[in-house]
Amino acid sequence: VMVGSTVELGCSAQGDPMPRVQWHKERGDLPWGRHEVDRDHTLRLRAVTPTDAGTYVCTAQSQLGTAAATARLRV
Repeated sequence: VMVGSTVELGCSAQGDPMPRVQWHKERGDLPWGRHEVDRDHTLRLRAVTPTDAGTYVCTAQSQLGTAAATARLRV
């Protein structure tokens, strides 16, 4: 993505009961004040900077176990 743009990373998780979904960045923190996660578990990063590049991990956890998916962001 281009510096200054907004990026959306989707994450789909289903189950009964609904799993708890969390996002984190490998080797760093989510950008403070510039990220949000909506009701559909989509991670939105605003005003992307070069330091936002890296691997983002979506983890879904329930009583039955844990599943994770990754997305790599290049700026």
